[in-house]
Amino acid sequence: MNLSSKKLCIVLIAAAVALAGCSKKPKRPSPDATLIGPDNALSGNTIGGFGQGSIPGLETRDPNAIDGQDRIALQAQTVYFDFDQSGIKASERSKLDAAKAYLDSNPAARLLLEGHCDWKGTAEYNLGLGDRRANSAKQYLTTIGVPADKLEVLSKGDLDAVENSDEATAANDRRVDLVVLKP
Repeated sequence: MNLSSKKLCIVLIAAAVALAGCSKKPKRPSPDATLIGPDNALSGNTIGGFGQGSIPGLETRDPNAIDGQDRIALQAQTVYFDFDQSGIKASERSKLDAAKAYLDSNPAARLLLEGHCDWKGTAEYNLGLGDRRANSAKQYLTTIGVPADKLEVLSKGDLDAVENSDEATAANDRRVDLVVLKP
């Protein structure tokens, strides 16, 4: 093999490596492409094998009225968290106690615990933190006697967060929403 053939081989190998190189960072899916869409209604899309019916009771979720009860019944019980924390603060426990009382008086009802984060951090980190927050609320509820099969968890990460918001707005994004599911 002569020198020019070697150079040609090196150029071709370098071009193949450059073209195969690393792909771009994947874009965050739009809310329209997720199981729970931008209006908090279940979308008809199927993503990663999940779709309607994959979470029992979720397909019947109605954000406005559930068995004569308004979603507002537990909206006031939103559990808030400190920055980058997933532990339930003592001041927030009474809200989960009220959710237990609601479930005790409505035995057919179930809860979806939606974990949320502020806009700070990567999408992956915020999905994980939202999951830890929702599971922390679930753990507290099961500890005080709510059956685990009455609770579902979902991390929305920072999907609903206000990007580049001030601290007061960001603090409102660090939460777990309690959503009543129809039986």
